[in-house]
Amino acid sequence: AFSLSTSQGGDDENRETTVHLQGPKIYSCGSCRTHLTSSDDIISKSFHGRNGRAYLFDSGVNVTLGEEEDRMLMTGLHKVCDLKCSRCDSLLGWTYVKAYEASQKYKEGKFIFEKMGLYLEESEGA
Repeated sequence: AFSLSTSQGGDDENRETTVHLQGPKIYSCGSCRTHLTSSDDIISKSFHGRNGRAYLFDSGVNVTLGEEEDRMLMTGLHKVCDLKCSRCDSLLGWTYVKAYEASQKYKEGKFIFEKMGLYLEESEGA
């Protein structure tokens, strides 16, 4: 596993500190190829984002968090923050800050990355 690397806002110093992940399958930003998460951290591929299919991940790196807001999603009301690439500012998905329904608590602290914004890098011989 790896830790969350986030920045709040457009601080140039944060933009130059990029985490590079190791592993056979790494998901990166579809626009600039900055590493975001690993296939080892997929919890579920059966989520829906704003633009179609989305994946729930246990962790993510190189993202900037938006403002916290309550948002009504398919599974009820949640407090979420949008996720943007810390390098190119592409909107990638969101993170769950709080789930108001007991059955949804497992999502807290987890990351939704929309499939259409991801690029899968597969390393040779891994």
